Amino acid sequence: MVEEVKTYHAEVTRDGKFWLIRVREINRSTQALRYKDVEAMASDLVEIMEGLRGDEYNLHLEVQLPSSVTDHQARAEVLREEAQRKQAEAAAESRAAVHELLALGLSQREAGELLGVSFQRVSQLAKSS
Repeated sequence: MVEEVKTYHAEVTRDGKFWLIRVREINRSTQALRYKDVEAMASDLVEIMEGLRGDEYNLHLEVQLPSSVTDHQARAEVLREEAQRKQAEAAAESRAAVHELLALGLSQREAGELLGVSFQRVSQLAKSS
């Protein structure tokens, strides 16, 4: 029979120049000076308090960032999605320009010169729908 491995949840917050780490399941806390040390400190706490080895449990870090930081992250994601949409629109317009120039009888090389792109790019745009 396979024994289920317990998961410990470490709540991580920044307080001044330290990272505070609270492990819910054992109601104990520790701290780290650098974020790179958070996981090791939380693991040490669990292992010392519960008498476990690293392979006998799972550790899940839950970092709680300030709301201003999460607001910036959310806005950045919105802007990235908007940029992707705008990039797709720009590509569609480039394709339309290429199709119109080619329909006028221009060569791909001529269309590239007029649009400021290589004739290879014109060829790619002409083949895409």
